[in-house]
Amino acid sequence: MDQMQLPAEEQIAAIVASAAKQPLLDAAFELWCRRYRLDSIEGRPTDEEVRVYRTLTPEQIRAKYRWDRDHAHEGPMFGYLKRAHPHADDAAIRQAIIVAVKFEDATFEHFNWNGDFWDCVVRAVARAAAQYPDFLDTTYRDARKNVAYYYK
Repeated sequence: MDQMQLPAEEQIAAIVASAAKQPLLDAAFELWCRRYRLDSIEGRPTDEEVRVYRTLTPEQIRAKYRWDRDHAHEGPMFGYLKRAHPHADDAAIRQAIIVAVKFEDATFEHFNWNGDFWDCVVRAVARAAAQYPDFLDTTYRDARKNVAYYYK
């Protein structure tokens, strides 16, 4: 059965189980990159949140985007990572989420489309990896895919 056909809780459990196979920091990055899918499964944003969001100015949207990223460790991401690593200390979970978000931010900040697209992606992630050297190689691979997806 396709994962998309599973009941919501089973879809979330499958995503969390995948993240649970990785060290805490890498699990945080995997879950962070899958946040939109998790939100969709959980029914976020609500119709009311969408209605309000549509009334925001570009400045307000940027502020909300930044606030959501700066406080990711206080939201649903904490619960997902706690499910993936139930024995991890709460402070370590929060810190892993903070680092994962900052690492993703760094990959985007370092992206400069100047030359071959894939070379630019690789260069951006390599520069971010130099700032955040504690991830697995597979996470850096996934970060390259993430950057390529958002800049395609």
